[in-house]
Amino acid sequence: MEDSSRGGSSSGGLEGLEEQLKGLSVSRRSPGKGPTYLLHAALQPAGLLAVSCSDRALHLHQRETLAPAGEYQGHTGPICGLKFAHASPALLYSGSADGSVRAWDVRRPGTEAVQAFSSDPAHSYLSFDLSCSDVLLCAGTEQLSNQDSFLVFWDCRKPGAGPLGVYSESHSDDITQVCFHPRDRERLASGSADGLVNVFDLRRGAEDDALLLTCNSDSGVGSVCWAGPDLQQLLCLGSAGGLHLWDLGRVSTDQPLALFSSGDARGAGLDYLVGGQWLEQARRLLVVGGGHRGDLHLLECDARGLRPLSTLGGGHSSVVRCFLWDAAGGALVTGGEDAQLLLWKPGGTELTPGRTESRKSQSALRVKAKPHQQHQYQKHEYQKHQDQKHEYQRGKRS
Repeated sequence: MEDSSRGGSSSGGLEGLEEQLKGLSVSRRSPGKGPTYLLHAALQPAGLLAVSCSDRALHLHQRETLAPAGEYQGHTGPICGLKFAHASPALLYSGSADGSVRAWDVRRPGTEAVQAFSSDPAHSYLSFDLSCSDVLLCAGTEQLSNQDSFLVFWDCRKPGAGPLGVYSESHSDDITQVCFHPRDRERLASGSADGLVNVFDLRRGAEDDALLLTCNSDSGVGSVCWAGPDLQQLLCLGSAGGLHLWDLGRVSTDQPLALFSSGDARGAGLDYLVGGQWLEQARRLLVVGGGHRGDLHLLECDARGLRPLSTLGGGHSSVVRCFLWDAAGGALVTGGEDAQLLLWKPGGTELTPGRTESRKSQSALRVKAKPHQQHQYQKHEYQKHQDQKHEYQRGKRS
């Protein structure tokens, strides 16, 4: 999910944002075609909104009206993420379980991908991200035959040249999340169904040297995002409802990394967590969850815990899969299993009202959860994860 909050001024301060969120109502609704899930959303600074669907298509919409603006076909497996390039926002990247990461020119809707990146034919990607410098791509793979899962790296400036290399030791199950730091192009976080969240400094090169820190979420990792005033915090949402907020600035201190942890943050109508987004201007961490009947819950997370800000009804009729906060437009965008894309604005009045009934289809992705050892975190300067290591696959590095 894109963080567009740095470019706008409409979110105001702490109180201004809270008032905005409490006043949100549906302003625009764009029903999808057929029984599809809307899985991911990405926002282009120039004004386009991109969404991925469970039928493996990518759709473009106008930011303010949600009017259709184009469609792309080409992936043969479920899509695992979307990302607009930072310096060249006409490029939209998508990753897929078909073993490819592709770049599309949004100025030419309906055309084929202009770039494609792939690795071993056996690799199926479950996550990917693009560095803030637009130089590095990284994708996380599904576990191969009860053996290894891989972080695969490419140089975006060299499409078709093959991977720069892979990391293969740090996760023992599907890699469900890859997240570059928003400002540090060499800092990367990865999350896995093995319950671990790893932080790497890619300047150090080899995997053992690059791995700075491992945190254990005690359940499969659903999503990870960078947060905090200095972007040194990591929010982890687990596939079983767990929520953890870690402060990486405490690594070299005796203080615990965990600012807040909950083994299961669900309850009181909150049936699941969608994700989190750091709102730079408001300096707050927004967490979005929901109920199975479509209600949305907007919450704030910090060291004091998880607190409700607003509950939104009258929009979706089923589970919400993706969201983003558009601070420049003062709007919330959501998409879900009812095939609907919604634009929420303060005091919004829907021009074409009417909820669409849930359109269930086969889930596009699965996230496996397994029991895990009960260690909170490890600082790799002092202790290594010997029981999480596999035999290093030197022959698979380039």
